[in-house]
Amino acid sequence: MQKKIGSRLGIICLLLVTLLTGSVMLNFSLFNYSRLYYFQLNDLRLDPLNLEFFPMEEPQTETLNSETTHVVFFGDSRAANWPSPSLDGFKFTNRGIGSQTSTQVLQRYSAHVQPLYPDILVIQVCINDLKTIPLFPEKKSDIIMDCKNNIQQIIGLAREQGAMVIITTVFPVGEYPIQRRIFWSEDIPLAIKDVNIFIKSLADDKVVVFDTFAILADENGRLRDMYQIDELHLNTAGYDAINQEFVSLLKTIRE
Repeated sequence: MQKKIGSRLGIICLLLVTLLTGSVMLNFSLFNYSRLYYFQLNDLRLDPLNLEFFPMEEPQTETLNSETTHVVFFGDSRAANWPSPSLDGFKFTNRGIGSQTSTQVLQRYSAHVQPLYPDILVIQVCINDLKTIPLFPEKKSDIIMDCKNNIQQIIGLAREQGAMVIITTVFPVGEYPIQRRIFWSEDIPLAIKDVNIFIKSLADDKVVVFDTFAILADENGRLRDMYQIDELHLNTAGYDAINQEFVSLLKTIRE
């Protein structure tokens, strides 16, 4: 009897230790998230558009030369992390900034893109808008509409400069971790689908839609495990998959 009681107590103690360890790890993770967002919030107050992220450049009065095509990546962290492919006859400049909404991206166009006079502007935006929907469910329609309007305005600014636009569909999201569960909902992938349908409607002779979502998503519309660092960001394999199609697209545009 005493052995059975001792065994049960041992199991109970093990379960309590496991629960305590899990609780400590979860709280530590939540603390790190809170700390990160606290720093981001205060940094945003100091420089709302992150204009100091890139050095001020003298405006280019013309494109590089008739044999070089200047491509500028523009948007949030998904654009910022996009590695330039190796392609003769092209120059690549990256003007992506992590954590930015489509409104921030639009409002810094004149500072970060206009002076560069790109031949081709590649746009990847909106995930940082759409991921806030669970926090502000009453603003869902407005958030989605703002994304669409901001995309149109960015395209308009690029077209005024004579640039060709490659607008990518919003990348899919992956399975979210437990620490994000209270800030997540299925409204996010549904909103991505809505915005992507809109993006596909924008294609014309000077606006090319690059369907990156189709490359990255699995059969359930989620970011493939093999392509993700976390639920929002791509790893090297993900960008390699995109760049295979991207290189072919650039060659086609230049022909």
